[in-house]
Amino acid sequence: MIKMVVFLKRRPGMSMEEFIEYYESHHRLIGERVLKPHAVRYMRRYLNPVPNPSGGKPEESDYDVLMEAWYPDEASFEAAMKAISEPDNLKIIEQDEARLFDRPKMRSFMVREFESDMKA
Repeated sequence: MIKMVVFLKRRPGMSMEEFIEYYESHHRLIGERVLKPHAVRYMRRYLNPVPNPSGGKPEESDYDVLMEAWYPDEASFEAAMKAISEPDNLKIIEQDEARLFDRPKMRSFMVREFESDMKA
């Protein structure tokens, strides 16, 4: 399984509520249309800063959402990247991202996961 994560920041002037509403009612659908034939899972995790346990108020976060997409294998991941890069798809994605994200702050990563057994 291959997992890609993308850290995203909402565009300046957009409230968190507006951001979530637009992402879930519009941008998510673009992602589903392009990724569905290739990805097996597509998730958005909205980030809510919390105070540091040693005291202090939560500070503004560099990111507002962690987007995750899982692919069964490298070929599926490559096919998804190719689909995103197709000129018609890329134009739609980039135009919509400009309405939603602070695009220069976007950061993408491939993830290797290790899990601890917490039942013991």
